[in-house]
Amino acid sequence: MSITKRALLQLSCAGLLATTPMAALAQEWEPRRPIDFVIMAGPGGGADQIARFIQSVAEQHDMTSRPLVPNNKGGGSGAEALIHVSSASDPDHTILVTLNSFFTTPLRQENLGIDIQSFTPVAMMGVDPFVLWMHVDSGITDFEGFLTQARAMNGEFVMGGTGTGQEDSIVIAFMSGAYGIDVKYIPYDGGGAVARDLAGQQIMATVNNPAEAKGFYEAGDFVPLLAFSDERIPAYPDVPTIRELGHDFSYYNQRAIVGAPGMSDEAAAYYQDLFTKVYETEEWQGYLASESLSPLWMNADEQRAYWDTQVESHRVLLSQLDG
Repeated sequence: MSITKRALLQLSCAGLLATTPMAALAQEWEPRRPIDFVIMAGPGGGADQIARFIQSVAEQHDMTSRPLVPNNKGGGSGAEALIHVSSASDPDHTILVTLNSFFTTPLRQENLGIDIQSFTPVAMMGVDPFVLWMHVDSGITDFEGFLTQARAMNGEFVMGGTGTGQEDSIVIAFMSGAYGIDVKYIPYDGGGAVARDLAGQQIMATVNNPAEAKGFYEAGDFVPLLAFSDERIPAYPDVPTIRELGHDFSYYNQRAIVGAPGMSDEAAAYYQDLFTKVYETEEWQGYLASESLSPLWMNADEQRAYWDTQVESHRVLLSQLDG
C-alpha cells in the first residue's frame, strides 16, 4: 500500500491538484491574544519552514489581529505536540501544523490516548513528496551507485530520519525491502537536523522532502538519486521515480493545519477563512511551486474523511514495517 497523489485527489473530491478553496464566510470572532502556532517537528524541517512562511504571509497581508507564534514541539515523533495541543487550556488560540506523524504517532504510541478525530479541521495546504539524497562527496550520482555501496557495507550504511515509524522510515523500509539492503537508521526530531547531518557527512543518505534539502542541493552539497512520487518532480527532471523502476509505491507527506480539540465553531470558521486566504495568495502558490509541493485543498468534511483513510493506510504500512 502506498500514499499516492491519485488517492489523495480522490479523497479530496477535487479532481485537480490545483483546485482552489471556497472562501469561508466572514465571522465576527477574532483572536484576543497571540495564537499558539504549534509545529509537530523540530526547527529547520519542512513543517517548520511552512509554518514560518505562513506566518510571514499572514503578517505581510495583515490577515490576523493577533500574531501567529511558531512553537516547535517535535519530541517523541510529534507526541509532544499532540499532547500539548490536545490538552490546550485555550483551544480557540491553539493550532497545529501537521505532517503524517499526525497519523502514525497515535498508532505507534497508543498510550498517549490521542484521538485525532477530536481535533478541529482547518486547512490542507498541500502534499510533499520524498527524495533519496546523498552528499556530493560520496561520488555517487545515481541510484545504482547507492545500492552498490549500501549492499557492500553489509548493514553499516547509515541513514538518518525523523524517527522509527515516521514518514521517512516508512519510505526507507519499503526501499530496503524492495532492493534487499540493510541500513543503520538514526532518528532525529526533525528533517532540518537530518539534512544538516547529511551536509556534515555524519550520515550517508536521507529521504528528506525537497524543501528540507533544497538549500544544500542549490549549494552543490546534495545529489538527488530517486523520487518516491507518482511522477518525476519538475525541479529534478533527471531523477527517476521508484515507480519507473517497477515498484508500485509512492508516498506523500501532508502539510495541514488543525485546531485543538474543543475549539469553538466560531474560532474554527475564523481559522478556516484565514488559511483559505493564505492558500490563495500568490506567495503561497509560489511557495508550493518553488518547494516542489503539490497543491491540494480540502474542506473540513473532506479532511475528516481523509484522516480516517490515512489512519487505515498507515496502520497497514506500519504493520509491514514492524513485520
